[in-house]
Amino acid sequence: MAAALIDGKGFAAGLRLTVAAEVRRLVADHGLMPGLAVVLVGDDPASHVYVRNKNSQTREAGMASFEYRLPADAPESALLERVAALNADPAVHGILVQLPLPRHMDAARVLDLIDPAKDVDGFHVVNAGRLAVGAPGLVPCTPLGSLMLIKDCLGGDLAGREAVVVGRSNIVGKPMAQLLLRESCTVTIAHSKTRDLAAVVGRAEILVAAVGIPAMIKGAWIRPGACVIDVGINRVAAAEGKTRLVGDVEFDIALAHAGHITPVPGGVGPMTIACLLVNTVRAACASRGLSTVL
Repeated sequence: MAAALIDGKGFAAGLRLTVAAEVRRLVADHGLMPGLAVVLVGDDPASHVYVRNKNSQTREAGMASFEYRLPADAPESALLERVAALNADPAVHGILVQLPLPRHMDAARVLDLIDPAKDVDGFHVVNAGRLAVGAPGLVPCTPLGSLMLIKDCLGGDLAGREAVVVGRSNIVGKPMAQLLLRESCTVTIAHSKTRDLAAVVGRAEILVAAVGIPAMIKGAWIRPGACVIDVGINRVAAAEGKTRLVGDVEFDIALAHAGHITPVPGGVGPMTIACLLVNTVRAACASRGLSTVL
């Protein structure tokens, strides 16, 4: 029997509706309008599309959307000044600096300047530390969305599940492992240098693939019935000189082994922006000491 496809697009649409309802409540009951500011430097086409989608979905949720653009040759000081101004702006509850930045800019320095309370990407070292020790903080959006999909597939309670995260980045792999530990999973972090990766993957009831290598994880390795979250988005050659998007998991063969699996595209991707909105609402509520259903 083929695996059930995880509809990340549909789940994200429902999540955005929940966000919009919460925004309406905050405005009506507390006069609080969550605000998200996005800073884009340069002319990267993919970044422009991504920022446009973020701004559109922010406005659709009834939130305030602020966009700032700097030319590719702007000095790093100009970006740092913009971030500092947004830190001080009470109408802005979330700050996102779109990556990648031009080579002459130090991304780590820029991200470290963002107020951790407004760091809706969850990349600041303070938020990473809070996640590691189990303290409240803003969590990277892609792992947060992935966890929501996993819990939806497996019924919520993940305690005792065997989970394998393939990938050790600060953006996905490490925070994903920490979130699964919070859920009392038994977690293994594997990567491209792991010995006998097939055997490690084969133990996983929950498999999260985030290495950025097309079809690196072979479908035959998948444990029967496993929940597979494929974070990879890789563009590969297709027929007639075209290209197509594929994940890090050998999808067609994995379909015959997994119990649930995310397609690429349409799986994890839509959850990332939806969880950005969730983080912005959470940050806005935290700024006033309010609770939220999100």
